[in-house]
Amino acid sequence: MALFNFRRKDDTATATGSLEAFLKGYSIEVMPRTAEKVEDFRDILPRGTRVYIAHIDGTPIEDMVATARRITGEGFAVMPHFPARIIKDKATLFDWVARYRDAGVEQGLLLAGGVAQPVGDFHSSMQLLESGAFTGFKRLHVAGHPEGNKDIDPDGSDRMVMEAARWKSAFAERTDAQMAMATQFCFEAQPVIDWVNRLQAEGVKLPVHIGIAGPAKLQTLIKFAIACGVGPSLRVLQKRAMDVTKLLLPYEPTEILQDLAAHKAANPGFGIEQVHFFPLGGIKTNAQWVTEHGGASGVPASATA
Repeated sequence: MALFNFRRKDDTATATGSLEAFLKGYSIEVMPRTAEKVEDFRDILPRGTRVYIAHIDGTPIEDMVATARRITGEGFAVMPHFPARIIKDKATLFDWVARYRDAGVEQGLLLAGGVAQPVGDFHSSMQLLESGAFTGFKRLHVAGHPEGNKDIDPDGSDRMVMEAARWKSAFAERTDAQMAMATQFCFEAQPVIDWVNRLQAEGVKLPVHIGIAGPAKLQTLIKFAIACGVGPSLRVLQKRAMDVTKLLLPYEPTEILQDLAAHKAANPGFGIEQVHFFPLGGIKTNAQWVTEHGGASGVPASATA
């Protein structure tokens, strides 16, 4: 006798509701060259969505500021990256901040940056936080690494990463800035759940904005995952690559998001506050996927204007 595992309608409704609630208020990341491909962000994103602008080494600050000004003008909260290791000195930092302020920017993601050797005086986000340059900014985010960071902890532990997280949490408590930890993307829920719980056990009170890779070709994701140092959860993609029936199908983050959403629904105090998307398969593709899976939370701003 065959056994069938049908999900009941009420279970399906609960899962859908949890995912929609989990996606509400999501953010997304762009670069100047990818933003150019979007005619108007109001056509694809919910009103007020936070849009991070990634600052890749070699990108002129003029291009970054122009992109920030354009997206701010379309009604979105812009959060440019400030990678410490590509900023020459304090004068350069204050100049960048002043330019962004003139463009209407009030938020920033402060991180060490991916280059191996600093080009100037800064090597960590903590130095940026202490610089005084961001006084008056409404929101400051820092980077998080659910699967560790071998650039910071070469021995494979998370000792230095966790020490830095505690320092940043303490900084948030003694200042008036709203802060959160935006993370590297992962492909499996359980390591994320364990890491967020570990943060809370270590006394880190920063809310987590969990990084999620948006829909993309499998080969594209594997390339970016290896380049970005994604840890054990990479096995999810490797396993998928071995399945010929799935090899040519685009990856979608449905499973990890449903698992995290279900955990958040069952544990309201769980430390993930929002979802942050890396649109590795394209901004429009990612935004459309969220619209299809997030209900009202994915209604484009133009549709409610």
